[in-house]
Amino acid sequence: MHSLKFYVTTPHQCPYLPERQAVDVVADPNASVDRGRLTELFELGFRRSGIFVYRPECPGCRACVAARVPVAAFVPDRSQRRCAARNADLVVTREAPECSEEVFELYSRYLRHRHAGGGMDDATPESFGEFLCTPAIEAEFLSFRLGGRLVAVAVTDVLDTGLSANYTFFDPAEAKRSLGTFAVLTQIEEARRRCLEHLYLGYWIERSDKMRYKSRFRPLELYRDGRWWFWPVGVDEPPVAG
Repeated sequence: MHSLKFYVTTPHQCPYLPERQAVDVVADPNASVDRGRLTELFELGFRRSGIFVYRPECPGCRACVAARVPVAAFVPDRSQRRCAARNADLVVTREAPECSEEVFELYSRYLRHRHAGGGMDDATPESFGEFLCTPAIEAEFLSFRLGGRLVAVAVTDVLDTGLSANYTFFDPAEAKRSLGTFAVLTQIEEARRRCLEHLYLGYWIERSDKMRYKSRFRPLELYRDGRWWFWPVGVDEPPVAG
């Protein structure tokens, strides 16, 4: 870690809280980041997007809080058990990251539905590869199929001590299945099967509808003030650092 350089971005519009300006600390994208180093960075609250491993460091704002599930302690709630039952007919396989025609078609359809007009809905195979098929990163596609038809893909980073839910996309026509929730449940079980400690969920943001859902996967650990804080089931308010 001592040999790794870090850079600070210029202020840019926050993708989660549009009224705010964001600043990120980014690990040198030209440096070699193997699984061990990536694990160290995740344990310090970092996140990966393509070749960039970053952590928000926004002046005057602490809204983005790295979150991870301690998989040994996790027990699905009633709603999550119903979600798992609804999707019991899906076949899940682990595959190498690849921009196949089947995968790219699903990804494009997902973006057109979920991010219409937001700049992500004009994806190309090249942009897909840069975002989700990073050669230097050890990652897997968890593919979910219904009768042979691909309905979801959960891009999963592999770490020394856990897995990271990097990005999930799914068939918009299957919204009633809650495939995003089922993908997280599947990744938790996959981490448990491999005897790994955590599933990293990225950033929990209480004020963001898109990011608040992560607090449903409890117990949860939140990274604040240089350490991980435990948020147990049955406690409404998150732990406060300091």
